[in-house]
Amino acid sequence: MHLSPDEIVFWQYGWIELNATIVFTWLLMLVLVAGSWLVTAKLSKDAQRSRWQNLLEIVVITLERQIEEIGLREPRKYLGFLGTLFVFVASASLCTLIPGFEPPTGSLSTTAALALCVFVAVPMFGIAEQGFGGYLKSYAEPTIVMLPFNIISEISRTLALAVRLFGNMMSGAMIIGILLTITPFVFPVLMTGLGLLTGMVQAYIFSILAAVYIAAATERAAPATSP
Repeated sequence: MHLSPDEIVFWQYGWIELNATIVFTWLLMLVLVAGSWLVTAKLSKDAQRSRWQNLLEIVVITLERQIEEIGLREPRKYLGFLGTLFVFVASASLCTLIPGFEPPTGSLSTTAALALCVFVAVPMFGIAEQGFGGYLKSYAEPTIVMLPFNIISEISRTLALAVRLFGNMMSGAMIIGILLTITPFVFPVLMTGLGLLTGMVQAYIFSILAAVYIAAATERAAPATSP
């Protein structure tokens, strides 16, 4: 039983190694890119639409509504980033049904990379919405005393994102691996189904938290009203 896909090394030359995390991450990205191209290759604006296009529109509309409910006024502007986060984490969980597949989200390096994406995206969206000066000013609100605490908050929540996703994904894989060694195959199958549900929930939570952080960064201060 492997605690992390980082431990599975397919090829190594000196200090350069190709482990399961790298391999399965790129395979998953290639599958998602190819799937996106196939689904969007023949989109139609007519009344007659394929089932795949209807399903795609349902997913997109649902994601846009979720983003809008969080407080982002133009959900389509953030759909590409937040939707990609959700689809990647959710797909990594679903692919555990494939024998031999090791979800890259079971590696701390992958979850840290996803959290860093959020860490970079938050100020990018914030600066685009409020301007460079307006975004930096938000760190000193309500008073300048809060400046170091707001900076620490940015760093700590990034670490929390990475560790939370890693811990939940790795713990599910460990439980299934342990049960396979001590119990019949029926019970681990049920746990696998529970693991898939947990993975989908984690994908939703990760995306929602990213949206909340972006909403906080892009929120404009209300103009002061004269008495």
